[in-house]
Amino acid sequence: MEEKDTTQTPPNPPEDEYEKICYICRRPESKAGSMIQMPGNMNLCHDCMQKAFDAVTKSGMDLSQIQNMPYMNLNLNDFANMKLPNTEIPQKKRIKKKSAKAPAPSFNIKDIPAPHKIKSSLDEYVIGQEQAKKVMAVAVYNHYKRVFYKDSPEAPGEEDIRIEKSNILMIGPTGSGKTYLVKTLARLLDVPLAIADATALTEAGYIGDDIESVVSKLLAAADNDVEKAERGIIFIDEIDKIAKKKNTNTRDVSGESVQQELLKLLEGSVVEVPVGSNQKNALTPMATVNTDNILFICGGAFPDLEDIIKQRLNKTSSIGFKAELKDKYDDDPDILSHVVNKDLRTFGMIPEFLGRLPVVVTLQKLTSPMLVEILKRPKNAIVKQYIKLLALDEVKLVFEDEALEWIAREALERETGARALRAIMEEFMLDIMFEVPKDPGIGTVVITRGYLEKNGGPRIEMRG
Repeated sequence: MEEKDTTQTPPNPPEDEYEKICYICRRPESKAGSMIQMPGNMNLCHDCMQKAFDAVTKSGMDLSQIQNMPYMNLNLNDFANMKLPNTEIPQKKRIKKKSAKAPAPSFNIKDIPAPHKIKSSLDEYVIGQEQAKKVMAVAVYNHYKRVFYKDSPEAPGEEDIRIEKSNILMIGPTGSGKTYLVKTLARLLDVPLAIADATALTEAGYIGDDIESVVSKLLAAADNDVEKAERGIIFIDEIDKIAKKKNTNTRDVSGESVQQELLKLLEGSVVEVPVGSNQKNALTPMATVNTDNILFICGGAFPDLEDIIKQRLNKTSSIGFKAELKDKYDDDPDILSHVVNKDLRTFGMIPEFLGRLPVVVTLQKLTSPMLVEILKRPKNAIVKQYIKLLALDEVKLVFEDEALEWIAREALERETGARALRAIMEEFMLDIMFEVPKDPGIGTVVITRGYLEKNGGPRIEMRG
């Protein structure tokens, strides 16, 4: 009696185990995103479909001329009965889908560092601005406690206490560290950060970025993870540029109208934003993002705000022995700390907008001692960066204290804050970075004040 062969050939793996690959750019869906299924077992990513769509609508281009798309001028109904070359992906090029990741642990209040820990971490990177760092640490800590309380199982009921959202307004001269402070804060908290420029925002229907584009940037920074993006930070820079224009007869499409459109976004609303693109159309997938738990930080230099503050303070001056002098605040380096909502309204910000930014942080103008500290003390100080660069060539770089003081004074004269330090360093380190690698015998380079004043060269010490 013949024995039956019990061995069986393994079944073919299900099609769901493999990723779809774009027919044009050949990228798998793990890199290109979700695919659009076309007749004839052909998949297209959204980017390639958008390019094809733009080519047709803008220039009337024949799709049959696009590489890898020789059949796009045929009737789509014919695809089902055709065997197109190269449509079947060879087995060796097929990419298996990655196994689903374990769900991320739920947000826990223990993950939020205390305000004093946030400030001490900021101290390692940001010099000065003690009050600003303290206010930022407390505001961020309270914000994420609110997020935890709202999302926790003990979520507030109808009659429980509801913690309101507290967005932040940062005011400080250019180069005082507004953007750097926010970047450092986001990195320390390990949350997604999106930096948008208010000057590019316009009223809906006009050329420029719509208000939702700032949320779209945050979603991209969170790798299109909506839940992660909803706990991120959005920093809108140059917010003073959307102030209400004075004495204008034209439509203010990038001023007061942008402030009005930002109101609901700052307060908390549900918006639909395109995924992976700034354009809204039928081919772009959309994601729904709730901005209620997103921390908004708006920053600006607010030029001439000092004059508005001085004018208000000087109105209290009177005549007599105890009267305050009119020039009392002329040389006050911390004049911005006296700002109130009335001054910002005079500047051109609408009351509704200011009401949604209850936490106001003012940054001081940098002084010469602060600039010297910025040069050498932070973890990634400019001086430390150049020391590391020359250390890779086995050369020791030394800066004299007088040289650092000269650089700080020169930066103050340029009136661009800490940004001037990098420009000055690049200018004087250019020749050194060019000449030192030529001679392997150089062991030490000392930057002196005389070299910076162009009264000589740096002091060179040879090896041995």
